[in-house]
Amino acid sequence: MSETVRERDEVAAARENGRTSVLIIGAGINGISTFRDLAMQGVDVLLVERDDFAGGATAASSHMIHGGIRYLENGEFRLVKESVQERNGLLKTAPHYVKPLETTIPIYSTFSGILAAPLRFLTHKQGRPTERGAFLIKAGLTLYDTFSRDGGSVPRHRFHGRRKSLAALPQLDPDIKYTATYYDASVHDPERLALDVLRDGEAAHAGARALNYVEAVGLDVDGVLLRDRETGSEFRIAADVVVNASGPWTDLTNQALGTATTFMGGTKGSHIVLDHPELLAATGGREIFFEHEDGRIVLIYPLKDRVLVGTTDIEANPREPARCTEEEVDYFFALIAHVFPTIAVDRSQIVYRYSGIRPLPHHDDEAPGFVSRDYRIERRQDAGMPAVLSLVGGKWTTFRALGETLADRVLAELGRDRVIGTRGVRIGGGNGYPRTPRRRIEWLRQNVGDSARGRVLFARYGTRAAEVADFLAVENDEPLLGDALSTRELAWMVGHEKVRHVGDVVFRRTSLAFTGDADAEAIRVIADALAPLLEWDSVRTDAEVDETLATLREAHGVDAETASAL
Repeated sequence: MSETVRERDEVAAARENGRTSVLIIGAGINGISTFRDLAMQGVDVLLVERDDFAGGATAASSHMIHGGIRYLENGEFRLVKESVQERNGLLKTAPHYVKPLETTIPIYSTFSGILAAPLRFLTHKQGRPTERGAFLIKAGLTLYDTFSRDGGSVPRHRFHGRRKSLAALPQLDPDIKYTATYYDASVHDPERLALDVLRDGEAAHAGARALNYVEAVGLDVDGVLLRDRETGSEFRIAADVVVNASGPWTDLTNQALGTATTFMGGTKGSHIVLDHPELLAATGGREIFFEHEDGRIVLIYPLKDRVLVGTTDIEANPREPARCTEEEVDYFFALIAHVFPTIAVDRSQIVYRYSGIRPLPHHDDEAPGFVSRDYRIERRQDAGMPAVLSLVGGKWTTFRALGETLADRVLAELGRDRVIGTRGVRIGGGNGYPRTPRRRIEWLRQNVGDSARGRVLFARYGTRAAEVADFLAVENDEPLLGDALSTRELAWMVGHEKVRHVGDVVFRRTSLAFTGDADAEAIRVIADALAPLLEWDSVRTDAEVDETLATLREAHGVDAETASAL
């Protein structure tokens, strides 16, 4: 940005303070979770992110909170147990974003894979892809149930033959022999859930601060050198412990800090979002989950009146931007045709596509599907320098447990004891969340109004919508984009959620891009409304519009100026 950009007050405060007990680099969900945990212990902690909060791998997920049934074949029983416990926990602590997800597996054979699976389990080599039959899937789901039940938090799995399966899902491939159905969970707004965790951390301790658009560019005996990407200014922060939670970019961050590491070996996962009412209806409200003949895991499921289709698992270079390619789109279309052979899909129905890099550990020739989704912590400390803890691995579902583990390592470095746990602590707008339809209607009427606008606020913020509604009522509030947004809500996002760019609103504070509602007109309306709030002149406002349109086009395959997907 231009040098004429005014330094943000929170950046000025961090620069003037000059030190913190813990500096966390990377504000994906795992860095944010660690931030909240340390803040709850009363530790002074500064979290910095070179882009926007939850804008990297965290925003490119499959929107699933799951136990990872396929990790059983990898022998990762500890991870599966932890994952299903955390999934069950999030259904209770973050019910405003995490919802039960009925999941159905179409099955084409009875005994296929029985011989191949043990070999894959022992060697972790892909070998020739072999479809899993009913016997193997039944065994896996039975074991999954033993980890997953938690006093009945989710129902046990069930099996059906062809007749019952097609009665429930009539547009499924008629060649199936069985279906298996079990429950996991989905996260409807992962970026907003991450933001809720972040705001809870800031509220927990006055010495906990978070800065977006600030990157770490060096480390010496005087501290970590940070650069404000908005003003270009640099300043140092002394810290007792540095946590590198940069996800797939962990090695690149370590390089910037002066140490060469090869911890990471991420793979690319891509998705497409379809506006396709027929396909949406065909899913019956369920996720369709299966392994394709090439050994890749595939999911098709309804979300926000759209259908999300994913994912791929391709070796990726974190130095290069991840993009969903035309070949991947063709692959997804072939998958849909395999599961729902009578439903036609074409590119005109794609409203959004996205791709991200999983923060997997370096894995040499191990097949991507068998690379551990578990996590570990690497420590390094040079003479006169603070200890640097690098997080390697991790997944969305286990962010609370991971944050607790990483925070405990930091506390040990500081010689401090844990004073409070995070298990069972409700997150943000999950506090006091009404569980039944009747109670939700009552809550809406009492707090935000049972109107279309009130329901939008409730879906976006959970019970925090009451606080937002009070803010909106203080001054004149003009609607923007119908019920989807308003002038005062943008002021809320700037003041309370640290919005700095149009893209922060379009991609992460709302679902406008995901659902295909971010056309050029909407982007211009948002930019014009943000301009007085962020002191933009007309040149800067136009630049924000152009940048957002370019991101939609280049990163997400959407030509917003013609309101159609490429």
